Amino acid sequence: MIERRPFGRTGHQSSVTLFGASALARPCQADADRTLELLLHHGVNHIDTAARYGDSELRIGPWMARHRKDFFLATKTGSRTAREARDDIHRSLERLRVDHVDLLQFHSLMHPDDWDTTMGPDGALEAAGEARRQGLVRFIGVTGHGWTIAAMHKRSLARFDFDSVLLPYNFFMAQSDRYRETFEEVVRICRERNVAVQIIKSIARGPWAT
Repeated sequence: MIERRPFGRTGHQSSVTLFGASALARPCQADADRTLELLLHHGVNHIDTAARYGDSELRIGPWMARHRKDFFLATKTGSRTAREARDDIHRSLERLRVDHVDLLQFHSLMHPDDWDTTMGPDGALEAAGEARRQGLVRFIGVTGHGWTIAAMHKRSLARFDFDSVLLPYNFFMAQSDRYRETFEEVVRICRERNVAVQIIKSIARGPWAT
């Protein structure tokens, strides 16, 4: 069984390997069922999907009806306004066949204009807070990719007390002093606040130069 560790302040013991459900964007239900069965078999108890991951939420939905208690369920909204994010949240709950998700994350919040809209008046942050007060989501996080995301997450953590962050880190990115130092600062802040840190692209997901 895969090792489990506390997922920040959530009280959940998550498997150290999470399942990124973008892999279920296109497969048929039978293939998705076989994949999710493997998660149960190997003790992976944390699923990360998104409203924009094709049919992923639809493929996970039938499993949630039977195995909701077995998984920490995270999804994402890529919408930046409160109205659109609110629609995303309700649609995700319907597709996932659940009455709440454990973690709602802002999807790929990397660009300054998107950040300003999300965090500003009538932004997606307002919808997320509203959903948490209504019991539709338990925790709120932020995700992103690319070389600027550590700095953007640092800005996000200064704006709002997020429960989790997700960002890339690997050998190649660590060669950039600027990225590495900012990444380490984000990790320090998260440790102080008991914010969960999720790492993606840890083996770079690309060809290794010789």
